[in-house]
Amino acid sequence: MVPLSVLDLAPIPEGSDAAEALRRSLDLAQHAELWGYRRFWLAEHHGMPGIASAATSVVIGHIAAGTSSIRVGAGGIMLPNHSPLVIAEQFGTLASLFPGRIDLGLGRAPGTDQLTVRALRREPSAADSFPHDVAELMHYFQAVQPGQKVQAVPGAGLEVPIWILGSSLYGAQLAAAMGLPFAFASHFAPALMDQALDLYRSGFRPSAQLEHSYVMLGVNVFAAEHAEEAQILFSSLQQAFINLRLGRPGKLPPPQKGFAERLGILERSILEQTLSSAVVGTEETVVKGLETFAERTGADELMLTSQIFDHRARLRSFEMVARGIGKERAEKRGVPEDTPSFLGQDT
Repeated sequence: MVPLSVLDLAPIPEGSDAAEALRRSLDLAQHAELWGYRRFWLAEHHGMPGIASAATSVVIGHIAAGTSSIRVGAGGIMLPNHSPLVIAEQFGTLASLFPGRIDLGLGRAPGTDQLTVRALRREPSAADSFPHDVAELMHYFQAVQPGQKVQAVPGAGLEVPIWILGSSLYGAQLAAAMGLPFAFASHFAPALMDQALDLYRSGFRPSAQLEHSYVMLGVNVFAAEHAEEAQILFSSLQQAFINLRLGRPGKLPPPQKGFAERLGILERSILEQTLSSAVVGTEETVVKGLETFAERTGADELMLTSQIFDHRARLRSFEMVARGIGKERAEKRGVPEDTPSFLGQDT
């Protein structure tokens, strides 16, 4: 099984607030570190009542300060919303505070609606300069050259791994051309995944950062003791996506038993377009589903995300995945799995 990581949106459930969501994100990160997950990433979204990670660099610092070994990063920073120099300074600061643990994933979408885009002071054509902005940002992490007037301090000379994120074919082509690792948002845009992977792998050109192509895929995972319970937990995310696509974003709704069975054609279509690659079920079912998904796609790493209303159930889901994978690896090695780091050293 390939390495596993965590994507967290610091979800704000109904009846809760951002402060509690951020405390729970740190708690999840601390448990993920114990269980052996490789990375813990947060995403930039603005104006979303159910997401508390808008100030992504700040939240990364919060998570990194409360952990000791797990890599922490952005999945991602929406670069056209920002000056490349400012992002280089922010992540240079993070890399100085937490050396060897910071990742920087970059996307070109706004991460919000058009009204909020204007409030961000983002130019309508900002996405057009994304390749140039990525190159400029990478330049600021290089050693300062004689006579260089503009410098990232901190930032210059630091090794901060850059990833390109994508939910379409554009990101795949850019990551391939620049020789960067590619993270595809198959957890909400599965339709273009296979084509994007083909474009990335066939067009990949080695770079100073990366010799061979490297793909990480997002997967929604909901694990529970019983299959029906897992489906009920999944219903919170299903409700949230339908609400978002129909223009009524809000906090993460509580789960509803039998929710999917009551949906109409439009709602079913939305879920098929966005969440068809979700893995939902018992520990054994989820482990087999992840292994099958990794084998079919040839992914080098999977980034698991789980929008579960109850925090204890969310922790339990990630724990069950780690434990199940750990058991599989232990059986293959012929040794007992008796360490708290269920995923073991393979990650």
